[in-house]
Amino acid sequence: MKKIVFSAALFIFIAGFTTGAHAELESFLSKLNAQAKADLSSFSAKLSSQFGLPVPQIRDIIKSVEAPADAFMCLQLGQMAQMRPEAVVQTYRANKGKGWGAIAKELGIKPGSPEFHALKRGDFSFTGEPGGSAGQGPGKGKGKGRGHDR
Repeated sequence: MKKIVFSAALFIFIAGFTTGAHAELESFLSKLNAQAKADLSSFSAKLSSQFGLPVPQIRDIIKSVEAPADAFMCLQLGQMAQMRPEAVVQTYRANKGKGWGAIAKELGIKPGSPEFHALKRGDFSFTGEPGGSAGQGPGKGKGKGRGHDR
């Protein structure tokens, strides 16, 4: 009986942790979509600055995904996996129904890696500053951590 109670408690704890992490990423992406809806030009300019791509290319990426936040995630995962945005968007299109974790795995981001943990936590920043995006917590930091300037 103790094993059943312990197993149930463990399952509830793990499910709650996973749901909480998923909720943080979803909340972050929802905020990005709200920013884009309020001012798509400014959103595009910030993506351009943060990821070092020209605004016309950013606009093309935004048009090719379902939501503006998906463009951010494609650029972020591309930066983490050191892949060109076009290749990431192609992987996104082929796997978008599977979730960002599956897309990250397809791009070669290994489960258990710091990059994968950042993804699961939604540990990204949208600063509009070059390199300011991963591992600093939502909306924080300057992006000077691991994975930058490679």
